[in-house]
Amino acid sequence: MPVVVYGCETWSLTWREELRLRVFENRAKKRIFGPKRDEVTGSGENSIMRSLIIHTLHPIIFRVIKTRRMQWAVHVTRIG
Repeated sequence: MPVVVYGCETWSLTWREELRLRVFENRAKKRIFGPKRDEVTGSGENSIMRSLIIHTLHPIIFRVIKTRRMQWAVHVTRIG
């Protein structure tokens, strides 16, 4: 995550760049959490656990970017 959002405080994101970041994040999560179905049993239990983990434990890139931008704005206002 740190490598992906390095310097995000000063980015001006376009719609296309946001889309690319979402695609990257989804691909990374799929690679980390593996297939949607359990290959041994063929059940969808793995997909349920996977969706819970993806949506609750891991921050979305845009939340991180917004948080860092707000922290940067507070920092800049304190300097001036």
